[in-house]
Amino acid sequence: MLEALSAVDARRWAVLTRMAFAARRAEIDALNVFPVPDGDTGTNLYLTLDAALDSVRAEHEKAGILGTATLEQECSALSRSMLLTARGNSGVILSQLVRGFAEAIAESGLPEAGPVVIADGMARASARAYASVTHPEEGTILTVAKAAAEAGAAAVEAGLPAVAEAALDAATAALRATTGQLAALERAGVVDAGAAGYLLLLEALARVVHQDGAHVGERMEPFAEDPSLRRREEWSRQGGPVEPMGRTGGAPTSGHDATPGGPAFEVMYLLRDSDEERAAALREVLDGLGDSLLVVGGPDLWNVHVHVDDVGAAIEAGLDAGRPYRVRVTHFADQVGHRLPASGVAVVACAAGPGLAEVFEGAGAVVVTSGPGLRASAGQLLDAIRATHALSVIVLPNDRDTEMAARAAASAAEQEGLDVHLVRSRTAVQGLAAFAVFDENASAARNAAEMSHAAAATRHGAVALASKQALTSAGPCEAGDVLGAVGGDVVVVGHDLAEVALDVVRRLLSSGGELVTVIGGEAAPEGLVEDLGARIERGHRDVEVTVIDGGQPHYPLLLGVE
Repeated sequence: MLEALSAVDARRWAVLTRMAFAARRAEIDALNVFPVPDGDTGTNLYLTLDAALDSVRAEHEKAGILGTATLEQECSALSRSMLLTARGNSGVILSQLVRGFAEAIAESGLPEAGPVVIADGMARASARAYASVTHPEEGTILTVAKAAAEAGAAAVEAGLPAVAEAALDAATAALRATTGQLAALERAGVVDAGAAGYLLLLEALARVVHQDGAHVGERMEPFAEDPSLRRREEWSRQGGPVEPMGRTGGAPTSGHDATPGGPAFEVMYLLRDSDEERAAALREVLDGLGDSLLVVGGPDLWNVHVHVDDVGAAIEAGLDAGRPYRVRVTHFADQVGHRLPASGVAVVACAAGPGLAEVFEGAGAVVVTSGPGLRASAGQLLDAIRATHALSVIVLPNDRDTEMAARAAASAAEQEGLDVHLVRSRTAVQGLAAFAVFDENASAARNAAEMSHAAAATRHGAVALASKQALTSAGPCEAGDVLGAVGGDVVVVGHDLAEVALDVVRRLLSSGGELVTVIGGEAAPEGLVEDLGARIERGHRDVEVTVIDGGQPHYPLLLGVE
């Protein structure tokens, strides 16, 4: 058994984790709680780590240190790469977990990582994961990471093998407990998908420390025998149940959406002489003052961005957290008459299908292919931002699970001197509504405010086919049933695509609306979208209907009301 990890051991840990993600990703994908086949938490974890390891290899080969890099060089390079290769929320959170380990190793200054350093890494990983989520919830990967960190810290005196084993035992117990900590997990009888992925990482660590050549994944086996997961193999064969509509992959988040009549000012500043704790406190204060919040960076320089009505309070909060400088305040109403040239502002938009990509491209956006099962990484989005050759860029993720990757890409681009604004478009219909109000002659700040308002004002729904028997928020369903969702929650279970879609539209229009958008997916029967549009117009003569052949997978129909 090992009493300390060398650079070679760390590389083996990372490679063994990648192998585990590759082998078990379908099963992790299958741990999501709604029966629609778009779950990709396991796939995102695997693709994030796989791309990062390739990037580190290329970086070290170029520097001439391939195979000879120090432990600190290996971990620091992997941490940097994972932030850019992160796919989905689960990938972004995984990058922050790895960042915690890298920071502990770098600060130790030691050539090898013993029990104290590894336990410190677990604690930092947990703290980083919590800090990456604005409103953390228990019953997720955050809970499992915290339990592992606490158990690892308690076992330090017994040596590295004890730290690894204690953390793994605690994570296993914490993972099992997640089923009862979130209502959605309890209804479906499953554990959290992102947390299951972190269990594999910890098991890989234990294998390396014990110099055990067995395959990683045995700690997940008890859950296969648990009655709550007795259908796991069947789910995997069917492609797996999925990431639910309206749930993030790995850790639920929430926040303030921009709304019409929202904050009047954009406040931006750089912050020095601060630290993680004070930055976290600043984030909490600003979260209560406004929206479009971003506090990123560290350890000695932070970039702060928020939309507020009380400018003085936002700057005063910065003074309490450190030393703000390069303070910039923009009054959105004053942007009229202060236009940038047409080439000054560009848009990057994610699209899940070829039809949607064609619409966004036709409107002038740089399009990144991104959707369930193949979500864009932060690195891909950063490349697209750079490819616009514009100094100001607006990013439309158009998917809830791509938002964190988009935020990471925006942060990296801002560090390169670009002015990047993230519009929280969480569905394709919100992205289309946002782009409809884009004014190429207006400033980026003005556009971001108007586009955010348009996205937030668009109510959205979806229609999909159930891939398995399950209990939804609208009652039980069988494989092949038609599910209608509003705002991410299943509200109707039926048998006819058109009838369920009309029910969803009726619910979306219950509080008013002027424009209905119907986007047909690749699985939509021929003529369905056009027929549905005509039926909506006949039943709601006071609304305008727009139909689009989006070509997106998994969802035959996406619906929006403005």
